[in-house]
Amino acid sequence: MSTSKTALILGATGATGRNLLRELLTSNQWSKVGEYGRRVTPEADLPSNRGKLEQKTIDFENLDAAGLKDGRWDVVFVTLGTTRAKAGSAEMFEKIDREHVVSACKAAKSDDPTHQQRVVYLSSSAANSSSPFLYTRSKGLTELGIARIGYADTIVFRPGLFKGAQREDKRLAEIILGYVTGAASYFTSSVEIQVSVLAKGIMKAGILGSSGLPATVGATKAGQEGAWFTLIGNKGAIILGEDK
Repeated sequence: MSTSKTALILGATGATGRNLLRELLTSNQWSKVGEYGRRVTPEADLPSNRGKLEQKTIDFENLDAAGLKDGRWDVVFVTLGTTRAKAGSAEMFEKIDREHVVSACKAAKSDDPTHQQRVVYLSSSAANSSSPFLYTRSKGLTELGIARIGYADTIVFRPGLFKGAQREDKRLAEIILGYVTGAASYFTSSVEIQVSVLAKGIMKAGILGSSGLPATVGATKAGQEGAWFTLIGNKGAIILGEDK
C-alpha cells in the first residue's frame, strides 16, 4: 500500500482519539498527520516517533482562519464529540457535537475535484436522526450532515460501549453498563469494544476505504438520498481492529 497518505484527526484528545493518534503516528501508511482541535495533545503525552505530526489549535467559530484545506488531507478522521453535561445546555451540545463537526469536515474538503478524499466519523451505536433523544438524534443528524458534503468516500462507525477508555470524568452510567455488557460480551460481540481495538479499526477503514473492506466486516450502505455512507457496527469494528 502507498505510504504517501496524509491524515487529519479532529478530536485527538478524547478517549478514542488519543488511541487513534498513536496508531496514525506509529503506522508507516501516513506521511503526514495533522491534529487540529480546540486543544492538542501535550508533547509529554506523544509517542517518540512524532516527526510527521502537525498540531494546530483552532477556533471552531472561525474555521476560515483554521486553514483546514491547506493540508490536502487524503483521509479526515473525526472522533470529536461531547456530552450535554460538558456542553452546559442542549443548544451548546448540538453546536459542539454536530454543527462544529459538520462545519470542520466541510472546511477540510479540498476544492480540487481530482483529489479523492475520504472521511471517517465515529458516531454512536444508537444514532438515529429521527430519535426523540438529544444525543442519539444529534449523532444521526451529524452522520447525514457529513455524508451530504460530498467526500468521495464516507465511512461511519457505530461502536458499542467503550471498554478501557481513560476519561477525566467518571461516568456512572458507563460504569454500571460496563458490568452488564461485560457479562453479555461472552455471548455476543455487539455490546462493547476495547477503545484501542476501535482506534485500530478506524485507521484500517481509513486506509482500505469502503471498497476495500473485507466482507467479514459486514459493512452496509446507510443514510438517505444524497447522504449515503458506509456503516460499520461494533462487530465489524472488532474484526477490523483485531485483524493483523
